[in-house]
Amino acid sequence: MTTVTSVVIVDDETLVRYGFELILGAAADIDVVATSGDVDAVETVRRHRPDVVLLDVRMPRVNGLEVLDALRALPEPPAVAMLTTFDTDTQVVAQAMESGAAGFLLKDTDPESLAEYVRALARGGIVLAPGLDRTRLFAPRPTVEAPALSAREHDVVRLVAAGASNPEIGQRIGVSTGTVKEDVRALLAAFGVTTRVQLALRAAEAGLLDG
Repeated sequence: MTTVTSVVIVDDETLVRYGFELILGAAADIDVVATSGDVDAVETVRRHRPDVVLLDVRMPRVNGLEVLDALRALPEPPAVAMLTTFDTDTQVVAQAMESGAAGFLLKDTDPESLAEYVRALARGGIVLAPGLDRTRLFAPRPTVEAPALSAREHDVVRLVAAGASNPEIGQRIGVSTGTVKEDVRALLAAFGVTTRVQLALRAAEAGLLDG
């Protein structure tokens, strides 16, 4: 039985919402359950409880980052990828990801790639638009210290930062998905964060992704 991923698209431009809905609607395993403008975005997501939200980062009446904060505060929040029409300043990207965004996509993303990105988000992966300056986003900071990690935990952190899902990590390091879930839960606690993206950022700042 095919698992269907539910999606809500939030953008102030009707054409963008329609285009994304049309593209994703062609995938048998993706269901766009609703689209929304800016002011009713949080209520739409609360009502439909999607797996994934694609959220415009810059809207005229509502700040996309504020909407993100409200969505992250929901019980069982969806995976949220921010949308933009250009390669946004790295500081904005970092702020969104620090706030719990699971990805950042350009609105002109290749249609064939869009569905794959949504699937990756639903699996718990991290999705960043091609061309985004990852070297600046995942840059080490000398003042950041990391907790002591085992070799396996180090491998898990690296794979989380690479966007791998729990099953994919389990396959790569030869352990069960349940074991990976426990490792990720322990790592989140050790780093004092709540999302995989925040875990990746902290690990990068501590220099654990170098080499």
